[in-house]
Amino acid sequence: MPLRVISGTAGGLHLQSPKRHALRPTQDRIRQVIFSSLADVVPGAHVLDLYAGTGSFGIEALSRGAASATFIEKEPEAVECIRANLAHCHLQGEAVKSDVSAYLDRPPDAPRFDLIFADPPYIKSRGPLNNEHLLRKLTPFLVSGGVFIWEHFAGGTVQNDDTSWKILRNRTYGETGLTFLTFSREK
Repeated sequence: MPLRVISGTAGGLHLQSPKRHALRPTQDRIRQVIFSSLADVVPGAHVLDLYAGTGSFGIEALSRGAASATFIEKEPEAVECIRANLAHCHLQGEAVKSDVSAYLDRPPDAPRFDLIFADPPYIKSRGPLNNEHLLRKLTPFLVSGGVFIWEHFAGGTVQNDDTSWKILRNRTYGETGLTFLTFSREK
């Protein structure tokens, strides 16, 4: 089944996927769950889409009224695909060819993003996810009260020992796990 934008100004439009890369795009029904729960947060939000692949998270957010979206993807063919998908959907966004870790090693002067999506490649194994490093790197990018949505294998559990991060929601949908976290600069 082809990937499509679910709702908003580009609702119903199909998205391209890179031909030569084995991506695991998030299913439409799971994106619908995510965006239904973020309905009040997305309009006007500044969005960061990490491990962007086809750009489906950022494009869905833009279609639903996000103010901006930045897409981080290391595969050149996928970056071109994101740019083509943005043009096809008549949306504006910044597609950056970079490894996510390298991008996060260059924190901005001030937090820039209200929403951060991450759908990294993952192996299907049960137990704690090694996420402390990722959460620490995301801290300078997310505004206080911002939301980080992490897609992972359903058998994995997000560990959170940092009191500035709070798990809002943790759900599973088949083999897909979704964890919503929020960040507060006030302790």
